[in-house]
Amino acid sequence: MTEIGEPHGTSAPEPAPAPDGGERLRLSLLGPVQAWRGERELELGPPQQRALLTALALRARRIVSVDELLDALWEQPPARAAAVVRTYVSRLRRVLEPDRVHPTVLVSSGSGYVLRLPADCTDAEVFEDRVAAAGRARALGDPAGALGLLREACGLWHGEPLAGLPGPFAQAHRARLAERRLNAVQAWLETELEAGRHADVIGELTVWVNQYPLLEPMRELLMLALYRSGRQAEALGVYADARRTLLEQLGVDPGPRLRELHLGVLSGDPKLAAPAAVPAPAFEPGRPSFGPGGGPSFGPGGAPAGPAPTTVPAPAVPAQLPADVSDWTGRDELCAALCADLAPGGPAMPVVGISGLGGVGKSTLAVHVAHAVGGQYPDGQLYVNLQGAGAFPADPGEVLAGLLGALGMADAAIPQGTAERAALFRSRVAGLRVLIVLDDARDTQQVGPLLPGSRSCAVLVTSRAWLSGVPMTRQVGLEPLTPEESVRLLTAIAGEPRVTAEPAAARRVAAACGFLPLAVRTAASRLAARPAWQLSHMADRLASERRRLAELEAGELAVAASFRLSYDQLDPETARAFRLLSAADGPGVSSAAAAVLLGLPEPEAERLAESLTDLGLLSCPYPGRYQYHDLLRLFARELLREVDGEAAGRAAVERLLRHYLATVAGLYRVVRPGYPFPDLVTAAVEPEPSAPEFDGPAEGLRWARQEVAAVLAVAEQATRDQDGPLAVVADLTLVLIQLIDLGMAVPELCELAGRVAEATAAAGLPESEARARYTLMWAQREFQRTRQSRAEAVRVVTLARRTGQAALLPGALIVLALTGLPHCTDEEVAAWCEEAIALSAESGSPSAHAFVEGMAALADLAVGRAESARERAGRSLAVFRELGDFVGQVHMLYARATALHGMGRPEEACEDYRECLGALRALGAWDRMPGVLVGLAESCRAAGRPSQALEAAEQALAIARKVGLEHRRANALDAIGRALLDLGEHDRGRACLA
Repeated sequence: MTEIGEPHGTSAPEPAPAPDGGERLRLSLLGPVQAWRGERELELGPPQQRALLTALALRARRIVSVDELLDALWEQPPARAAAVVRTYVSRLRRVLEPDRVHPTVLVSSGSGYVLRLPADCTDAEVFEDRVAAAGRARALGDPAGALGLLREACGLWHGEPLAGLPGPFAQAHRARLAERRLNAVQAWLETELEAGRHADVIGELTVWVNQYPLLEPMRELLMLALYRSGRQAEALGVYADARRTLLEQLGVDPGPRLRELHLGVLSGDPKLAAPAAVPAPAFEPGRPSFGPGGGPSFGPGGAPAGPAPTTVPAPAVPAQLPADVSDWTGRDELCAALCADLAPGGPAMPVVGISGLGGVGKSTLAVHVAHAVGGQYPDGQLYVNLQGAGAFPADPGEVLAGLLGALGMADAAIPQGTAERAALFRSRVAGLRVLIVLDDARDTQQVGPLLPGSRSCAVLVTSRAWLSGVPMTRQVGLEPLTPEESVRLLTAIAGEPRVTAEPAAARRVAAACGFLPLAVRTAASRLAARPAWQLSHMADRLASERRRLAELEAGELAVAASFRLSYDQLDPETARAFRLLSAADGPGVSSAAAAVLLGLPEPEAERLAESLTDLGLLSCPYPGRYQYHDLLRLFARELLREVDGEAAGRAAVERLLRHYLATVAGLYRVVRPGYPFPDLVTAAVEPEPSAPEFDGPAEGLRWARQEVAAVLAVAEQATRDQDGPLAVVADLTLVLIQLIDLGMAVPELCELAGRVAEATAAAGLPESEARARYTLMWAQREFQRTRQSRAEAVRVVTLARRTGQAALLPGALIVLALTGLPHCTDEEVAAWCEEAIALSAESGSPSAHAFVEGMAALADLAVGRAESARERAGRSLAVFRELGDFVGQVHMLYARATALHGMGRPEEACEDYRECLGALRALGAWDRMPGVLVGLAESCRAAGRPSQALEAAEQALAIARKVGLEHRRANALDAIGRALLDLGEHDRGRACLA
């Protein structure tokens, strides 16, 4: 045998024309190995010889070396194996081309052989071609075409592939082909169900389930077909049999998809309803007929009977981008940045990612940017919807086949494996300037094979999940629109006259949509379809949180449906976390709060929250805190009610309230050491092991600054629930009184205390009502609402005496004294002070006694007893210094400074004011600073230093503006005006006083 030709590894010659005047050779591998010329079956010889022909056929048109053939035929080749191979080749040549002197089908090339058969001459290659074409037809929205192709592909089989052949090569490919058949059958039956022909495939599915009892996807399809055929009980029986079989044979339960389908069948989930029937294919090939030799029947010209593979003619330069939207709004800076990132000519291939929750506008932005830069990529713009958010994401191999086809490659030239297709795609676009948009990617595994390798190309990827494994030039986490951009989008769709007529209503609609582009577009589309509706009507309909998602649905636009795609990807544990974390109101949850809501250790809760963040279902504004978009929270809460029930959400919120109560009580202990309130409110509460322990005031205050908004929101949420734990909320409101001392969220605390007071009064809980009103009393006094503060003090005294809460009485009596002037006599004020001091002394708490005596100092000042006030404040200050109570020291330094000022000792007053300011700065209690700075300004004026007084008063005004305290601004302006008058600037001074 002559071994002359191209070196091994080079390209093989082109396939030879058909021998014998047009009678083509056909080879069948999808069953017993057989060959035909025309209608006559050929005798292929013994099994080893057939195995050699099969090894060449499975690598048709590629050179197969002698060594590779030896490995294919024998595990341990015999001594003269190479000679045996030459003998087999010689025999096969005589069988395949008996009349030819020079072979054209089985030829030598380099150190091996090539079988030069066209792709449509082996049933295995025709099968692969039909399956690939069906995948493309399915992706292009042609279910009827896909169905016909899959039916034909599955009909090519006629037994076990490569039946009876020996050798490791045959065994490996037998398993591979069987797996490919199983995948094709599954795709065929899925497509039948998608076409609405569920009843027609029940028998076929039953056969496959019996043959492969552990194959869960086939079980799913059979369950769905039975359910859609009105045979719910039999569908449930399929699940029961699957569970029993899996437990007996593998010791495992069914997977999450099968379990979810089981729940859907049980509940009659409308998502399982049959789709509209798709028209049947124009042909019905079934199983191919066989001629006298047992081979498939071929049509004219030697082509297989039936339709040719579906191919989509590709233009010379593909331009596949979807149309840009006509109402593009906002994101101008981001668009410019992305266009710059995608510009060609850089040192590496630009790969830009856009991630974010469903409906945030990723695809719209990607298409808009792609159109903007498309002209810089003259060799083509490719676009693929990877369907990553759906139940059936696109297969990378099928996507690559479509991309190669769009670039002008014939189906027969496209290899079968994903890795081979990826390599060919990279080679095809190397050096070309091609833009590729991969829309709605699922994960890194889906995107990786689709990336070209040439820096002349560019890739734009969108995904709900953060694709951390893809090498990105830039990855953007897309946020909702700004309020202004949302209103502009609403205007573009609903019409400018309507928005101009009702601008406030337009802003309400945009806000109710959470500024999410999909939601705004949906609301605007509903308005556009209803010209008689006013924007205020739509805003009112969206005001109800329970109805909002239902209102945000218009035709194919549906916010909840978009969210559902992401939710349906979650495993049961993560799905439960997504639902339960939505139970609590507020700006977000910390990892510690998430652990309490989920009833899990904090590391496990944080892992689940991070997973939801990676999938775009939560955001993470900074480490350890997680937030929902407003509409996603509503969606999660609807699921919480449906899946877990109202009681589960209420129980989670109560767990969180008790956690916050224990934590705030712990904060109280480090900020106001020795004060009795924490022990008072936590005495009846079970220990909360998850509550953090603070090392000192600084650590506690850091926690308070981060969490106070969440704590107040959850407490307020509980007051709206008629079955909520009001007693726990009232206790929490009492220990939150320290926020007044710290100057944090005082308006919100005042509002909460009022709500809790009303709710506990209505519920007949006098002990809890007294605690809520105690905090409300001090909050009202902080705002200098003397009449309201006094009214609450009267109520607290009455309720505290009735319920035996002696710890509340001293503070309430002091407020009666402080608010009694000028309506009460000095004797009445003194009596309230003395009773308060006596009761606090009986309590046995040095901290409580020092606080009451210090507040009595302020009453002394009000009636002109400055020396008494200074002495009381000094005694209290000494106690608080000994206890390490920084907040108490602030109070007493302020009281003593005020007394010293009243005594005509402004220099000493200035020293106390400055020490007080230092303590406030250390605590970060900015809300308290304006009042102290005004006091300092007055003392500086009294000391004859108006310039220093002006400086202090201006600082007070700046801080009051920053924290939004109107009454502190008024006091600061008054101090500024007086300082300016002292400095001779009468016009400016009078303007400030005015």
